[in-house]
Amino acid sequence: MPLLQRLSGGDGFPPTSEALDYPNGLLAVGGDLSPRRLEAAYRRGIFPWYQAPEPVLWWSPDPRSVLYPEELHVSRSLRKTLRRDRFTLAADRRFREVMAACGDSRRDGEGTWIDGAMVEAYCELHRRGRAHSIEVYGDTGELVGGLYGIALGRVFFGESMFSRVTDASKVALVALVWVLRRAGFRLIDCQVESEHLNSLGARNIARLDFERELDQTVAIEAEGMDWRPPARCGGLL
Repeated sequence: MPLLQRLSGGDGFPPTSEALDYPNGLLAVGGDLSPRRLEAAYRRGIFPWYQAPEPVLWWSPDPRSVLYPEELHVSRSLRKTLRRDRFTLAADRRFREVMAACGDSRRDGEGTWIDGAMVEAYCELHRRGRAHSIEVYGDTGELVGGLYGIALGRVFFGESMFSRVTDASKVALVALVWVLRRAGFRLIDCQVESEHLNSLGARNIARLDFERELDQTVAIEAEGMDWRPPARCGGLL
């Protein structure tokens, strides 16, 4: 059984082939959430996921859940929601609030996994133009859904999404795909399989295939990227 590497200082990440089988994909422990380390991690398909007060845990699961933009599945009921055109959309207006709302949700059923240190780290990436949010607003302008993640090259690394009303997170994902298609993005990393994302077209691929995809896309920057979705969700149809 491989030993789990403990990171300190400027230590780099071990090969992802050394990630544990159980828990699936656990690669290393420790280190910090500096912009430099986070960007280096995502470029190799590694992401942090931990629950404070644990040290930072770094993951590279196999298989990997991904969504190819051209494979997005919009169900009949979701199309009906879009046609009703009752949501307004925006990007990068309330990044911190989107993260906070995602932090109120539970990934593993045991408690929030987005602590203050993670919020500050990703807000710094947002200031540097690497992290982005898609926001969904209700009739009175309240934030009712959204998602956030990291954009490197032509890959969007999805981190989390939330919904306070029916279909709001799904509308956020459709809006994200609309934006990414226009910019020629090749891949959305969904990290770990879920029924919710599978229903929208996500599927599993082997970690090695995922890393090959990254090699071909993560360094190709999308120049002049416009993150604005249509003003209203009906414009996504």
